[in-house]
Amino acid sequence: QVQLVESGGGTVQPGGSLRLSCAASGSIFSINYMGWYRQVPGNQRELLASITATGSTNYADSVKGRFTISRHNSKNIAYLQMKSLKPEDTAVYYCNFGVRLTGWDTKTYDYWGQGTQVTVSS
Repeated sequence: QVQLVESGGGTVQPGGSLRLSCAASGSIFSINYMGWYRQVPGNQRELLASITATGSTNYADSVKGRFTISRHNSKNIAYLQMKSLKPEDTAVYYCNFGVRLTGWDTKTYDYWGQGTQVTVSS
């Protein structure tokens, strides 16, 4: 009923920049929170950045000062602007939205994007 589609991944040189997008569609009443995660094979999925419905943001220490999360509420889109990329940023990046569905159910449900590969290499 809700789909999250990610785009913007690819290969970039160290020090470069990349912007990821995550667009939600479906039976959405509201999006209460948005987050970006990444995962390397064999590792735990890591929360990088989040933004609340009020616009408050939080960042992991590993990306603080380099990555910026933002949102376009009317379009149900989250962005992750990544700058000063390092080889250790190489991972699959996932978006995660907390969604209230249309109808009488007022609970928030988590939905995940399909993942997009980011590779930082010279």
